[in-house]
Amino acid sequence: MNIAIDKEKWVFVVIQNPGVDELVAGLHDQDSGIDFIPAFKEKEEAAECFINMPREAGNRYEVQAMFLEDLENYASKNNFMIFFLDKQGKILDRVKP
Repeated sequence: MNIAIDKEKWVFVVIQNPGVDELVAGLHDQDSGIDFIPAFKEKEEAAECFINMPREAGNRYEVQAMFLEDLENYASKNNFMIFFLDKQGKILDRVKP
């Protein structure tokens, strides 16, 4: 399924250590060897899915909005793909910035 989202629209991601050395949280798919950033169209979906995502101990996490264009730039600079997920963590779309 392809998700059509305007690059100037907000998408939701998980931020690791918001405010201090913050990073967009990324994951690694062991099967494919792909590093990706989980992204969501709705904040509620991100919060619900985040509960089941792996987290590094000692870090704080927060769901925040980003412009899709900014997320694509961040992902490209850091060699990540973007996977749009639903609240259960099912991949809806993959974006290679």
